[in-house]
Amino acid sequence: MDEGKAIVEARGFAADMSRRMIVAGAVFAAAIGVAAYGWFRVRSQQPTVAFTPEPQAADAHVPGAAPANSAHDAVGSPSEAKAPPAEPVFAPTPGETLEFSASVAKVNNVASLKLQVKDKVELRGNAAWHFQAFAHTQNPLRMVFTLDDQFDSYSAANSFTSFQYEMRLDERGQKVNSIQHLSTTGKEPAPAGASMVRVLPGTRDPLGMMQYLRSVDWSKTKEVKGPVFEGRKLYEVRAERIGSAKVGVPAGSFSTTVVAIRVFDGGVEMKDASFKLYVAKDEARTPVLLEAVLPFAEARVELVKKSP
Repeated sequence: MDEGKAIVEARGFAADMSRRMIVAGAVFAAAIGVAAYGWFRVRSQQPTVAFTPEPQAADAHVPGAAPANSAHDAVGSPSEAKAPPAEPVFAPTPGETLEFSASVAKVNNVASLKLQVKDKVELRGNAAWHFQAFAHTQNPLRMVFTLDDQFDSYSAANSFTSFQYEMRLDERGQKVNSIQHLSTTGKEPAPAGASMVRVLPGTRDPLGMMQYLRSVDWSKTKEVKGPVFEGRKLYEVRAERIGSAKVGVPAGSFSTTVVAIRVFDGGVEMKDASFKLYVAKDEARTPVLLEAVLPFAEARVELVKKSP
């Protein structure tokens, strides 16, 4: 597929797919985060990856935070976990900035993504981390599809469950500002300027989910899962350790744990997308690469720079 055709094809799907794909990327943003936008539509150049699969052994699954019941107002029905969440083994670093570049087909850097840890704050009497993400399309894709989005997450200090999720979207000139207060009861009043969304206990937003995946001690944990609210709908995300890999990206070479991410809608797995997140085996558990395989494309989001 040539460059021009790739750009035209991306234009048609981007607006609708961006909302759905954000849950995994971010999950990674990019998840599933924010990290896997719909404009990543065709095959990119392969980064250097030397993959070692997980040995087939009896390894108990340790699920993460999951719903305590199935009653909720957000659309979706994540299944109930049967064990408590794994304990976080790290704390985010205030001021940390991770910069990523997305490549599609033979066109490099069609989009950029920046993830930031702002600081720990108090939100309506709760200790919360303020996470922030920015996404922008780059030329040549930007010439036909302009996207400049900002996301803010206020997540619980230890579990990274979401108190508030904010989206400031500017896509092809259409702007949306949304501030959503997440509640497990729906009884408390929404803050001024925000809307109330009733969710399941343990629900995270995409940015909080990314930080939670970093907090997991993957040397001891095989799988985690939990509900994720991506701004409009509630999904269940399951992340499973599947192996290790030596990865080369613009930011350097890393020894990583490879985590496969699956997304469920109403208890049914979304078969049209799959994701692999590569988490560095360092103290910060830095996400260095996200691979997205879609029915019409493959995409890769690579770490370009980390600071401090």
